[in-house]
Amino acid sequence: MELRQLQTFIQIAQMQSFSRTAEMLGYSQSAVTVQIRQLENELGKRLFDRTGKKVVLTPQGEEFLEHANRILYDVHQAKASMNDTDELKNPLHIGTIESLCTVKFPKIIRKFREQYPRVSIRITVDSPEKLIQMMEHNELDLIYILDTPRWDSNWIKVMEKAEPVMFVTSVSHRLAKERNLLLDDLLKEPFYLTERNANYRQALDGQLALRRKELSPMLEISDTAFIKKMLMRGGGVSFLPRFAVEDDIEKKKLTLLDVKDIEITMYRQIFYHKNKFKTKEMEKFAEFALADN
Repeated sequence: MELRQLQTFIQIAQMQSFSRTAEMLGYSQSAVTVQIRQLENELGKRLFDRTGKKVVLTPQGEEFLEHANRILYDVHQAKASMNDTDELKNPLHIGTIESLCTVKFPKIIRKFREQYPRVSIRITVDSPEKLIQMMEHNELDLIYILDTPRWDSNWIKVMEKAEPVMFVTSVSHRLAKERNLLLDDLLKEPFYLTERNANYRQALDGQLALRRKELSPMLEISDTAFIKKMLMRGGGVSFLPRFAVEDDIEKKKLTLLDVKDIEITMYRQIFYHKNKFKTKEMEKFAEFALADN
């Protein structure tokens, strides 16, 4: 039994495809097939069933997956223990959403780079669903998202912090100093909103649907920085995570509206897949993110 056979087996279990696994690992598809056949012959058990175009684990394969993950984890730990004094230099691929990337990442990345300048960092920005899918396919080291609480037995969650999503406007807006506003008070205002596939926009649309109300925004765009500029220059209202507007509130450029009949909370969360070996680079990035309140 060889480590490369175990790595190939785990990758197939994640991707449910021999061909995609071969492409990701740089093997021919026939080489991947041979590795799995040799592994099955040695174990005397069939590890995969083919259902249409997908490949799924047999019950024996499910059981062996736990052992294979444990073996590779122990091997990685042994290697890492030999390199504890080495400078961090492995690449890091992080998935996140636009608002977190714009607001949270500059500070985190700056501090990370100051301490670990040899680490090459790659950031992919997409929706939480797309990022989770990429994580499941081993295309990302970890993901940092804003969403309702997410959990899966295949994920390791290293952070979860509550983040209120608020109605916000310029300090000069006519509603800026009003108290105990109702949602109905806002619906006639021009709204600048994130696109409908943004999760906190979906939460707002869901609350409106429960009230049998609808909102036709003046502008829809994924760029929260642009939305904030529009609020400062042209009035109007938006619905954004508090972290995205905190600096502007401190500088008295924007203000939160006091709306009493709606409350939406999302959660900043960091995950990685349980089959992903947690590198020191991943660990240190998570530490910086946790320290950034």
